[in-house]
Amino acid sequence: MTRELLFSVTAKDCNWSYSRGSGPGGQKRNKTNSKVHCHHTASGAMAVSDKTRSQHLNKRDAFTKMIFTTVFKRWHRIEIAKHLGTFSLIEEEVDKQLRFNTHVEVRHEGRWVDEKLLGNK
Repeated sequence: MTRELLFSVTAKDCNWSYSRGSGPGGQKRNKTNSKVHCHHTASGAMAVSDKTRSQHLNKRDAFTKMIFTTVFKRWHRIEIAKHLGTFSLIEEEVDKQLRFNTHVEVRHEGRWVDEKLLGNK
C-alpha cells in the first residue's frame, strides 16, 4: 500500500507568543522570553512550554504538545476525512442519527411545547 501526503501542518500554521519563564534556571531564565505559547488557529489547539531555558527547544516542545492535544487530533481526523472525500458521508450519517434521536420543543406563549402539537401555527 502506497502512502500519500494529504496535507501538512508546520510551524507557519501556528501563532506564537513568548514570555518570561519561571522556576529554576537562574537570572537568564528571569530576563529572557523563553516560555513559548503555540496556538494552531485552524484547530484551536494550544500548548505552552517552558521546560528549558532555550526558546528554540521550548518552541519545538510546545509544537509537539499541541499536536498531541485532543482538540488537534479531532481536527486532524476531520481534515483527513475531507481530503479523502468521506466527510460528506459522515455528515449525512450524523444528520440521519440526529433526525432519528432528537425531540424538538419550542417556546409558545411563555411555555415549552412539543413542536408537533403546534402544527402550522
